[in-house]
Amino acid sequence: MPRPTSYKVSLNLPFGLGGVEQTWEPNDDERRAAWELYVELVTRIASVPLAPGAGLQREALTSLYSLFPTTRDILRRYGPGVAQPKEDGQASFGLLAVTILNNALRPLLSVWHPRLQDHEDQRPATTTRVEWEASWSEVNGLRQAIDEVRTTINQYADLLADVAEVPNLHR
Repeated sequence: MPRPTSYKVSLNLPFGLGGVEQTWEPNDDERRAAWELYVELVTRIASVPLAPGAGLQREALTSLYSLFPTTRDILRRYGPGVAQPKEDGQASFGLLAVTILNNALRPLLSVWHPRLQDHEDQRPATTTRVEWEASWSEVNGLRQAIDEVRTTINQYADLLADVAEVPNLHR
């Protein structure tokens, strides 16, 4: 079966920030970069929902934050060729990667990281981290925000799987 040369990009950004609707004709470096980032996305808590009462939301935020240096490393490794503007306003790996970082992850982390940190700083020594986080009045709002970002991350992962020509491993 011949390799697709063009992909429809349709990503809904969280928090009412709109979306991305473009076409992407990836080059070979973009396909390899897509595979690398796909593996990073689908092996993190960021792409798999936590059951209520399971795990810590702090771990989810930390996992999402770690996508910044990971994505930067991939972009540096593959160089400017994966970020070059394309004809007719088509997407590139670099454009999509930076859009996800700046318009999906950054809004979540800039709001919720300091709020959760403030709550964590008040934890009594006799209370576990799990108990303390579960008692936080804003934990459900944080869960909802993470779920909203997860939806975007999973749409992005689906696209990256298609571009890398691998089966969807995370659903």
